[in-house]
Amino acid sequence: MPPSKIRWPWRHSPLKRSTDVAESWMILTTAVLIAVLAPTAGVVAASAVDAASQQQTRQWHSVSAVVTKDPPAPIGVDPSVGAGARPHTTVRWTAPDGTVRTGQTAVAPGAKAGDRTTAWLDRHGSVVRNPVTPQDSVAESIAIGTVVASSTGLLFLGAERAGAGLLNRRRYAQWEKEWAEADSQGHHRQR
Repeated sequence: MPPSKIRWPWRHSPLKRSTDVAESWMILTTAVLIAVLAPTAGVVAASAVDAASQQQTRQWHSVSAVVTKDPPAPIGVDPSVGAGARPHTTVRWTAPDGTVRTGQTAVAPGAKAGDRTTAWLDRHGSVVRNPVTPQDSVAESIAIGTVVASSTGLLFLGAERAGAGLLNRRRYAQWEKEWAEADSQGHHRQR
């Protein structure tokens, strides 16, 4: 929406039509809605994602586990630089009822069979394959908030453009009517 399109609706002009006033108010309202509601929607969505993530992690509990199998070697990654991701392998732990259980989870890079590690279990006692770190939770909240804020802004902008299209149709119909009236009164005679 270029600044040249904004016509202050309260400024008087003999050439201003009702569609021009309506378009000016629509542009002004859309700009305010985008400036206020789009960031608000993003913050609310990010807060909801963060709260859900925190609630989920509160329902987890950790157990001491033993790595039963060496994790697979990373393919195509220089070990001196580090992979940045934790490898997955099979671990074994003892449940509160005394049964021995196994499952796949992320382990620290360089872990070998026989090493002790921490496994995270959900409220049902199932191992969490990829536990969410606080950094992951923050990154996910920011990403979701950004997408929601952008989508909200684009939704308002799309509604404004659709409204402008409807106003243009009305404006063109008014012009057509006025030209037809002018022609019928003989104002546009050809010489």
